[in-house]
Amino acid sequence: MKCNTTNVPPAAEIDIPALEEKYRQERELRVNPKGQKQYVKPVDDFSESYEVDPHTPLKERDAIVEDIDAVVLGGGWSGLLAGVHLKKAGVTNFRNIDHAGDFGGVWYWNRYPGIQCDNDGYCYLPLLEEMGYMPPKKFVDGYDIYDYIRSIADRFNLYEKALFHTMVSGLKWDDGIKRWRVTTNRGDEIRARFVVMANGLLNIPKLPAIPGIHEFKGKMFHTARWDYDYTGGSYRNPQLDKLADKRVAIIGTGATAIQAVPSLGKYAKELYVLQRTPSTIDERTNPPTDPEWVKTLKPGWQDERKANFQRAAIDTFQPGDPDLICDIWTELNRNLVAEFDQSGWPTSPEEYLAHRNVMDFRLMERLRQRVDALVENKETAEALKPWYRFLCKRPCSNNEFYTTFNKPNVTLVDVSATRGVECMTEKGFVANGKEYEIDCMMFASGFEVTSDLDRRWGIETIEGRDGVSIYNHWADGYETLHGMMSRGFPNQFFVGFYQGGFNATTTETFSRQGQHIAYIIKEALSQGATSVEPSQEAQDAWVRHVRETAIDISQFQEECTPSYFNNEGESQVDSNGEKKFRWYLGESYGPGWDAFQKLMQEWRDKGDLEGLVVGKD
Repeated sequence: MKCNTTNVPPAAEIDIPALEEKYRQERELRVNPKGQKQYVKPVDDFSESYEVDPHTPLKERDAIVEDIDAVVLGGGWSGLLAGVHLKKAGVTNFRNIDHAGDFGGVWYWNRYPGIQCDNDGYCYLPLLEEMGYMPPKKFVDGYDIYDYIRSIADRFNLYEKALFHTMVSGLKWDDGIKRWRVTTNRGDEIRARFVVMANGLLNIPKLPAIPGIHEFKGKMFHTARWDYDYTGGSYRNPQLDKLADKRVAIIGTGATAIQAVPSLGKYAKELYVLQRTPSTIDERTNPPTDPEWVKTLKPGWQDERKANFQRAAIDTFQPGDPDLICDIWTELNRNLVAEFDQSGWPTSPEEYLAHRNVMDFRLMERLRQRVDALVENKETAEALKPWYRFLCKRPCSNNEFYTTFNKPNVTLVDVSATRGVECMTEKGFVANGKEYEIDCMMFASGFEVTSDLDRRWGIETIEGRDGVSIYNHWADGYETLHGMMSRGFPNQFFVGFYQGGFNATTTETFSRQGQHIAYIIKEALSQGATSVEPSQEAQDAWVRHVRETAIDISQFQEECTPSYFNNEGESQVDSNGEKKFRWYLGESYGPGWDAFQKLMQEWRDKGDLEGLVVGKD
């Protein structure tokens, strides 16, 4: 499939110095000195609504007391894929543990109207060739993803030992028995040889710390706990007919709100969309999967597609590279290739980056022009325009979001001047000095993505050797070997964005990490090892190598508008003047994804668990 380059404005029409100053002003307007503290964990009357599963009834069961080879914390993509790779490695005596009622993770909890994956489904859904499955369209609906996840869990027999509706309360390494003592809210006492931390990125909802939030007498819920009993409709048929006489407000204009707002605008009597920072929103071309295209695919096609997406979204296209993805994520590189093919390719990295910088401003100007073309009210259109660099916030696509603001019942409430909603009252909320009376407040305020680990993981106690807390151990930055193990925490593995190679397709990152972890666990068990952990020398060498080869993007991050990509604009320098390493993508391996995978394969091929201390006592 060949895609066209997008009609971005010519470089001659772009005043970059003026835009840089505009971006700076808009960022300063939105930086909240509270940083992450402008969000709070669900407490009091909110806490129960987030801990209770609205989708699956709780089943009573007896507490489990057992010895087991491994526990995998999580049943979303990262936990599911860790389980798949353990099974493939021949490790079968393990459990997935999750506080949800089923596998699925973010795709289990999020069931708001309009939910779709905003990445190419042919890349995002793993194991397509192995499962013999083809997504029904490029941007896959949430319920199709949930069904597919369950089919993988069923195929690899992960349900047999899975523990759902179970929250891990503590993890403590017991050096006497060389096992992790895992405790849960169901009274379980599991002694696991290995623990895989596959908690995921988007699993703990966060709420804006709005003064007076508990005074509001109406209905409130987070979009990750959508209440169809209140709105009407259902997950697979979201006709929100019960909102016909309701005044509704939704906080947020990120990826979730962009998908939910069109349905809310269609059904609610009145809808207020509260926005601090607008998103970039392009057109979403999403036809059904073409069966004739499917017939042309050859074995290995998905790996080829994911590699193409990696080059387009994170690395750089090379001459002759086609764009197999053709969406907002790949547009910037796609446009550069088209121009380089005509004018000649850059001869140095500096020349390439200079062209890329200009294209960034041109692309963002096109997206702002799209707002003007679709939103009738000029004041509303101006407020919806994104004034920042591409990739400062998650790029989105939607065909109905902007035109929803042309409806008479829909109002955009820009709260950038006050850095959020001023307060809530018994009857509604106050923004820009005005009280708005509403019946329902919905929070599309995101998840604990870049906040401190204890908030992100939601586990009270994680203690390694000598009672050292992982939260203290990593307080000033990650210290790992390959981003997946840490000295002082034997037999513990980490899946996620910490300190290694990351792929543009998150599920590919999780899958390759799961494969590597499964290899180590298999080898340890086959050798009769009671513990494995990095040596101090190997860990120090890895941390040094990652930081010496890192591509420094701190200036770009610090110039971006606040978002979960940059810890809500918090300073990235600690009290000693040292840079923190707690970005959304952790510390990414500078030489790139392919180099990291080559390094990991060579490490496994050596077969000696180099850099790990293997205990057999």
